[in-house]
Amino acid sequence: MAFSIENDWLEGDGVVHLSCVKNTRAIVGPDMIILHYTAGAGCMSSAYYLTRPDVAASAHLVIGRAGEVVQLVPFNIEAWHAGRSWYAGRGELNHYSIGIELDNLGQLRLEGGKFVAECGRVVPFKEVYTDDSGEGLTYWHRYTEVQMEVLRYVCRLLKKRYPIKYVVGHSDVTARKVDPGPGLQFSDL
Repeated sequence: MAFSIENDWLEGDGVVHLSCVKNTRAIVGPDMIILHYTAGAGCMSSAYYLTRPDVAASAHLVIGRAGEVVQLVPFNIEAWHAGRSWYAGRGELNHYSIGIELDNLGQLRLEGGKFVAECGRVVPFKEVYTDDSGEGLTYWHRYTEVQMEVLRYVCRLLKKRYPIKYVVGHSDVTARKVDPGPGLQFSDL
């Protein structure tokens, strides 16, 4: 893996750049990374969806299940990923953060012995993460090892380039969301 940041764009190893013209507000020195899951059909379809001018959401990066990386918004421009949010005494976290979407179907439901995503796709058992830390079992789409490896590398690179103090999940900054879910471990990010 060989990535670098040039003029606020991630470069290297097959990184795809898309244009998200709806985002124009500058960020000076982003100091947090907020992680999300896409709950979409795939990396590129989620990336294209987030660039649509009629969609009131965007992100800086989408990391696919096979480790592919798509950048939609340069790191010095605000993306719309956190919504109404609050963390460490601040609100409106889009103004201070880099948003990374991970290609993942999110929380699953057990129906007729099958694990089903919100979009209706059946997820094989080997891709299911089971969490029992709450009041009952919950099921989540498992992140891939290569996806996690790329995420760790990108987070380290962002920390070297920007004054990043926090790496958090969307659910850490708003009670409205559950992403990226309990299957994502933050300890080594």
